[in-house]
Formats: sequence, structure tokens, C-alpha cells
Amino acid sequence: MTSPQDSPGGDDRHAGAQRPPRPPSGQRAIDQVVSIVGFVCAAVAVLFTPVLFGLAGIVLGVVGHARGEPLGKWAAVAAGVGMVIGTVLSFALETIVS
Repeated sequence: MTSPQDSPGGDDRHAGAQRPPRPPSGQRAIDQVVSIVGFVCAAVAVLFTPVLFGLAGIVLGVVGHARGEPLGKWAAVAAGVGMVIGTVLSFALETIVS
């Protein structure tokens, strides 16, 4: 007679096999690519063409939020703030230079 531990056919699903631990938040960083690119656009908006990269970051943040990414709304907010800061810095540098 066979015991539950001696399964025929070499099926060892329950014989000490452990599953790898799951990420704590339920989503991996690879699942939040759109939001992360939105944060990158927010950082670039401070230094280069704030309106272009700021708007791109806002759109990417909103798209990420619509896809259920937890960082999506924060990427949109950061891009908006980066766009405003970049615009103010560019006007300030323009008045200082001229």
C-alpha cells in the first residue's frame, strides 16, 4: 500500500515544495512602467522643455492611474509640478541673461 507521501508517477507538488514569496504590494515595478516613465518626464521637465515633458508626464501619469498603477496619480502631480518649476526657472534665467 502507498502512503500519501509516496505519490505514484513522481508527483511531488506537496512534498516540501515551497512557493517563492510574493511582492508585498501586489504589483511589481515592471507593472508600473508607465508611471515610472511619467516620473522621468517630470524630472526632465525641470531642465529641458518643461511644457513638452511636463505634459507628457501628466498624460503618462493619468494613463498609469487608469491602468490601476498606484504611482500613476503621483507621477501626474510630479510632472505638473516639474512643468511649473521648469517654466519659472526658464523665465528667471531668461531675465537674468538678458
